[in-house]
Amino acid sequence: MPTPRVLSGIQPTADSFHLGNYLGAVRQWVALQETHDAFYCVVDLHAITMGHDPAVLRRRSRVAAAQLLGAGLDPKRCTIFVQSHVPEHAELFWVLSCLTGFGEASRMTQFKDKSAKAGAETASVGLFNYPILQAADILLYQTDQVPVGEDQRQHLELTRDLAQRFNHRFGETFVIPGPYIVKDVAKIADLQDPAIKMSKSASSPQGIVDVLEDPASIRRKITRAVTDMGTEIRADEEAKPGVTNLLRIYAALAGVSVADLERRYAGTGYGAFKKDLADLVVDALAPIRERTEEALADEAELDRVLAEGAARARDVAGRTMRLVRERVGFLPAR
Repeated sequence: MPTPRVLSGIQPTADSFHLGNYLGAVRQWVALQETHDAFYCVVDLHAITMGHDPAVLRRRSRVAAAQLLGAGLDPKRCTIFVQSHVPEHAELFWVLSCLTGFGEASRMTQFKDKSAKAGAETASVGLFNYPILQAADILLYQTDQVPVGEDQRQHLELTRDLAQRFNHRFGETFVIPGPYIVKDVAKIADLQDPAIKMSKSASSPQGIVDVLEDPASIRRKITRAVTDMGTEIRADEEAKPGVTNLLRIYAALAGVSVADLERRYAGTGYGAFKKDLADLVVDALAPIRERTEEALADEAELDRVLAEGAARARDVAGRTMRLVRERVGFLPAR
C-alpha cells in the first residue's frame, strides 16, 4: 500500500511563528513526516492578498522556512518549498476558478470575517479567491490527507467539491483529499483574552508568545497572563478560561494530561504554576530558536534546500498539470 501523501502550508506574514502555530500545526507536521509522504510549503502567494512590503515578504519567507527546519522538519524526509517557486499553483488556480460558482465562493466564512474587518470595499479579489488557490495547492500534489482545524474545514470541503466536479466533467484526474484529524491538538488562546485564539491578526502583542521571542520576554508574558477569580488551578472553560488555556499549553509541551497537572499543583497557587510554565515554554522553544538562527546564518544553504524542495514539488505538480491541460483541452506546447 503506497504511503499516504499529506500537504500543508503556512503564511510568511510575521517575523516569527507563535506558540499556537507551533503546537496547533508545525509540531504535528514534524510527526507526519515519519508516516506520510509530506509536502510543506511557505505559501507566499497567499500572503499578498491584503497588501505587503516586497522586501519584508522576501525576508519573512526565509524566516518561515528556517523555522520549519528549526522545528524539526527534515528535507530528507519531507519536501519543503516556497509556493511561488512552483508556477503550477497559479495555473491550476485559474482552471479551478473557472469551475467555481460565484455564490459558492461568496459563502466562504473566512472571506466574510476578514473583509468585514478591513471593509468589503477594500478587500481584494485575491482575498475572495484564496480558498480556490488553497484548493489548487492541495489538488496539485494528489494529496490524500490535509491537516485541518475547524476554521479550515469549509475550505477542504470546497476542495473536495472542485475535485469531484473536475473528475465528473473531464475524467478521473484528482485524488479526493480527506481531513487528517490529529487528536488532542492543543487549541491555544490569547494570553490576555482567552476568549479568542492566539493570532497575529487578532491578539495584542502581550497575548502572543512568539517562537523566536527573547526568553525574558516570554517569562514576562506568561507571568502576566490573565488568570481567573480564586487561586485554584483547575480546568474549567466557562469559569476559568485563562487558567484552562495555561494548563493546555503546559500539558501540550510537557506531554502530560491536564488532570495530572491539576493534581500536581493542587493548593500551590498561580505564582509557582506560572513560573514552572514559563520555564517549560522557554526550554521548549530555545532549541527551535537556535536552529532557526543557524539556518538563517547560512542563507545560501537555506536557498539550496528550498530550491531542491521546489524541484521535487515541480516534478509532482508538473505531472498533474500535464494531465489537467490535456483533459481541459489546452493545445500542447511545442
